[in-house]
Amino acid sequence: MLQRTPNLDPEDFDITDVPASDERSMARRLVLQVLYEADAARHYPLAIMARHLEERQPISRIARYVSEVVQGISETQPDIDRVISRFAPEFPLDQIAVIDRNILRLAIFEFAVSQRTPVGAAIDEAVELAKLFGGDSSPAFINGVLGAIADAPDAIIELSSAKPSE
Repeated sequence: MLQRTPNLDPEDFDITDVPASDERSMARRLVLQVLYEADAARHYPLAIMARHLEERQPISRIARYVSEVVQGISETQPDIDRVISRFAPEFPLDQIAVIDRNILRLAIFEFAVSQRTPVGAAIDEAVELAKLFGGDSSPAFINGVLGAIADAPDAIIELSSAKPSE
């Protein structure tokens, strides 16, 4: 949450080096690395994504999902960030660890914006990402914020109306 941030410098670490359980989990890790780099270095996420996809050459299903999610988050990030701020008011968005902030964005996009991932699955995956790449309190923080959002129908409705262009 607000403590240590893991070294996810793209030059030193590849989030996809940690084995994933399935294609969707691998795609999420690649999305997370793109989002992390874009957020930390203030680079354009679609350019970062294009570079990562070119370098890694993932199978088409992974590449398609990464592209869909990165583009969707890029288009709806202000809406997602407003909801994060609403459900974690004691932690200003810019003070939430970069990795935690982007895990939240990814999960919220999956279950509330695109609504293609069941809420429980998105939260479970987010907590697993937090255990792997976040700080000691990251899993509980991620679980708490996402659980509160999942229990707030008005937030889900607000986010579902922010769907990116297809």
